[in-house]
Amino acid sequence: MADSPIVKKRRLRPLVAWRAMQELFADPEETAHVFTIIRALSSSRQYTRLFHRVMADPAGRRVLEAKRSLLVTLGDRDRLRAMPVGTLGYEYACFMDAEKITADGLEGASKGEENVFYDERAECLSNRLRDMHDLWHVTSGYGRDFVGEDALLAFTYAQTRNLGIGFIALLAYLRFWREGFRAPLPTIREGYRRGRDAGFLPAVEWEAMLEKPIDEVREILRLGDPPSYEPVTAEDINAALGAPA
Repeated sequence: MADSPIVKKRRLRPLVAWRAMQELFADPEETAHVFTIIRALSSSRQYTRLFHRVMADPAGRRVLEAKRSLLVTLGDRDRLRAMPVGTLGYEYACFMDAEKITADGLEGASKGEENVFYDERAECLSNRLRDMHDLWHVTSGYGRDFVGEDALLAFTYAQTRNLGIGFIALLAYLRFWREGFRAPLPTIREGYRRGRDAGFLPAVEWEAMLEKPIDEVREILRLGDPPSYEPVTAEDINAALGAPA
């Protein structure tokens, strides 16, 4: 079974990734560029390794065998808001409300490519990884500002070894350096170290975590305390560069 292909082989398309990265820098709110980069640098070998690692975890196997959609659970915002204050579910709902985003927003941004999976469980994992992103924001403590997003991407690369995610994180890090924003750099490097040292989040049965206190979830996943850092927004960067907001 381990030798059966789970995803179609695709050649890497670095020029496509580079062009999409320039477009993402020009319009950071256009999340579809992120998925273009990830697809352009996707490695079937890397994804196969990740899939088998998740399948080797009892909770991860259980979720993938059931082909469970995390999006359905996270989309029930009323249920999450009704959870006790301080639980992961409640904090996630508050985060999504404050940011004015929805659980299915990333699903829409990820559209645009034919199915590349031979195994439905591998497709389930791909969807769950997409839908985990904002849960990882909440559990890790990184915001959706530029520093928080890049730190979380570095964290995610350490967890998944996805080349596209690593590419975005690295170029964003270098852009901070080039434009004189040196204070965020340790936070981004620490994001990578936290991802390396944490539990294996892709295999987590997140549905079972939502009703737990968020501090307990962080302890279970070996995340430590949320980071303290100074957020950087688009307005901050424009002001520093003398560009119009």
